[in-house]
Amino acid sequence: MKKKIIVMGVSGCGKSSMGQRIADHYGFPFFDGDDYHSESNVAKMREGIPLTDEDRFGWLETLNGILKEQDTAVVACSGLKPEYRQLLRSGVEDLAVIYLKGDFDTIWSRHQKRNGHYFNGQSMLESQFATLVEPVDEDVFTVAIDQTIDEVFQQSIAALEQN
Repeated sequence: MKKKIIVMGVSGCGKSSMGQRIADHYGFPFFDGDDYHSESNVAKMREGIPLTDEDRFGWLETLNGILKEQDTAVVACSGLKPEYRQLLRSGVEDLAVIYLKGDFDTIWSRHQKRNGHYFNGQSMLESQFATLVEPVDEDVFTVAIDQTIDEVFQQSIAALEQN
């Protein structure tokens, strides 16, 4: 069982709720990547403007620092590209990654039920899907989200326990 866990996927896949649930299960601290975006990043997303790589790199470095500083941690972070995941992993030992995979329609229907989140609009979600490079060749456990939250949780824990 790894002591540091990243829960990744596009906005609306359930990273925050699943990350918190996994953290609670293991008694690890939980860090929601959304809480660590700069004010300028949040302002861009509120306006429906997708973040660039440059926008994301400082944020990813902050999350990497959290992973390096903590003895145990669960971090929710989109981790859309291999280079983002590499930056998150840099210098971090004892790490597992859970990828919450879902299709656009499933995740968009979840977005439409959200209230008060700064991530704004269908075009923003389309941008995340366009940016996403699914982690197929990496040490990542993929869990499909087209099932109940309990099933997603159980599959995530089973994957973590095998590692």
